[in-house]
Amino acid sequence: MTTKLTLTIEDKVIVSAKKYAHKKGKSLSHLVENYLKSVSVKEIDDHSISPKVSKLMGVITLPDNFDYKRELGSAISGKYKK
Repeated sequence: MTTKLTLTIEDKVIVSAKKYAHKKGKSLSHLVENYLKSVSVKEIDDHSISPKVSKLMGVITLPDNFDYKRELGSAISGKYKK
């Protein structure tokens, strides 16, 4: 069931949000609804893993001695290395 909701938002924000929604191929109502869902879910259980992350779990296998901080540092330094 859907219910109509009236919001009071600055004109500039509405214009910008409509452009963003159009670029994403979504309706503004859809974006607002998904945002409100994500906020309310975080309120209910701030420590749960999102469904998208859960779906990715187990996709790759890393060695037991994998040092993600070292790898991240290497990737960042490689990115900005001249």
